[in-house]
Amino acid sequence: MIEIAPAAIRPDHATEVRPMATECVVCRSPRLHYLFSVAGYRIVRCDDCGLLSTNPQPSDDELGRIYASDYFLRGRSEASQEAVERLKSRTAGLYLDLIERYRGQRGGRLLEVGSGEGDFLVSAIERGFKVTGVEYSEHACAMASKKMASRCPFEIICGEITDVPGAGIYDVCVLSDVIEHVRNPRHLLERVHELLCPGGVIFIATPSLNSWSARLLKNRWMEFKPEHLFYFDSSTLQTLLIDCGYKDIIEQPGTKALNVDYIAGHFARYKVRGLSWLADLVYRLTPTKLRHKPFHVVASGMVQLARRVDHPKRHRLSIVVPVFNEARSFSQVFNRLLAKKLNGLETEFIVVESNSNDGTREQVLRYSGHPKVKIILQNVPRGKGYAVRAGLSQVTGDFVLIQDADFEYDIEDYEALLEPLLRNRAAFVLGARHGGSTWKMRQFENQPVVAAILNQAHWFFTGLINICFGASLKDPFTMYKVFRRDCLYGIRFECDRFDFDWELVINFLRKGYRPLEIPVNYRSRSFSEGKKVSIFYDPITWLRVLIRLRLSSFDPLCEIEREREAIPEPADDEQLIIGQT
Repeated sequence: MIEIAPAAIRPDHATEVRPMATECVVCRSPRLHYLFSVAGYRIVRCDDCGLLSTNPQPSDDELGRIYASDYFLRGRSEASQEAVERLKSRTAGLYLDLIERYRGQRGGRLLEVGSGEGDFLVSAIERGFKVTGVEYSEHACAMASKKMASRCPFEIICGEITDVPGAGIYDVCVLSDVIEHVRNPRHLLERVHELLCPGGVIFIATPSLNSWSARLLKNRWMEFKPEHLFYFDSSTLQTLLIDCGYKDIIEQPGTKALNVDYIAGHFARYKVRGLSWLADLVYRLTPTKLRHKPFHVVASGMVQLARRVDHPKRHRLSIVVPVFNEARSFSQVFNRLLAKKLNGLETEFIVVESNSNDGTREQVLRYSGHPKVKIILQNVPRGKGYAVRAGLSQVTGDFVLIQDADFEYDIEDYEALLEPLLRNRAAFVLGARHGGSTWKMRQFENQPVVAAILNQAHWFFTGLINICFGASLKDPFTMYKVFRRDCLYGIRFECDRFDFDWELVINFLRKGYRPLEIPVNYRSRSFSEGKKVSIFYDPITWLRVLIRLRLSSFDPLCEIEREREAIPEPADDEQLIIGQT
């Protein structure tokens, strides 16, 4: 079995002051509330974005004792040690596969931060990379240099990322089980941003609060350790990446190669009530020949990949306006939109007109010369979803908002919907018509029976989504969907009608986003006033898309590869784009 480290370090042995954070490293909120303690260290939660962190952090003296020469798990026998190295090599291969699929190419200059004893760097050299590793532990640096002595080119820097010289020189930067250890992840990502070349790729592997083990074990989760200073979920890590100058973020399960021997050693060092005993029992019952047999498992981690991008001088909001037979309301609504001022945001408008027969197109064309307006004229009306998809393909902003051309929603709610995105509290916001405030509620004019039917149907279908996708939403079908444009990356949409609302929300849920719901004003128009949803046909399409997405696998990398390999399609003769933003 793997050797066990000495007894855990006790906080009362500290000889230095522990750093205390006063604000969240992701959203900068001061609202950090205590949850529980791990080995005498306080775990706090940001009430605004949900990030968990250790506060105060262990002192330098405490961390120094943790990261001793025996910090890395090793086998007690030569055979066991060789098995551990094979596991690390297999895991490195899995990670390099993801990097190559994401980039669409092999080789280049690669920097690994926290390179440990060099197992990943060895595998990267075999894939054609020129590698540099930076590692704080002198012992680990010596081991890495020994492993790579016969390989070239390579460079091992003993120190921190601030000791890595240069700027804009690396094609790939790997942070494998590192970001949770550093005192300030924001500073780390900003320095990586400086080191990466334009379009360079960052790879992060870290424990995830979204993982099945975290949800099952709660405060007994094996990743709650004194040396882990931050605990991310999908949303908080993506938000931090966006804020530090990265885009095109995708997430994959954190698959690792493990064996029974390694797992037993891990739980022997990091005690978890019930699990440590079970791991030891499985180890004892496993035949000796099988204890070192590797297998792939997703236990507690996630992987995120992103590309470096220059910081925008000013954020932009893209407002997509699908229009079909809205002559009674379009001009008035759109003039209000153009007059709407949003502090700190540029705006662009993508109007998608689907060949109306009531004079709406003529109204839309009056805005064709406006510098903020791009118009898409479709020859065939295929549904709201088809129009919105066309609009999304043209957005250039940092944030996206979908706006109907009628009076059902109140544009004065924009500030409340955008505030969480601007403050890094959320990546995806829904304007909820149900619940939250007695002053903001769903209303129907003189239609009590229709109101009762639609409200009951709303709760039924909302319940289906919540059950099938582990959510707790109140209004997934609202028109007000506001999100970072990066949320769209790696997703293919197919729905043409109102089932697009389902498709967008469910795919965002599958990508790891949990929307923040904010109450908005809403007054439903009647069918005689132009409401277009079909009470009988559209529910069938909703169920169809729910079943399709529930039963299908979700892999954004496959979609990225498909788009990369696809033959460019000829221009769509069913629509005309007017205007440049």
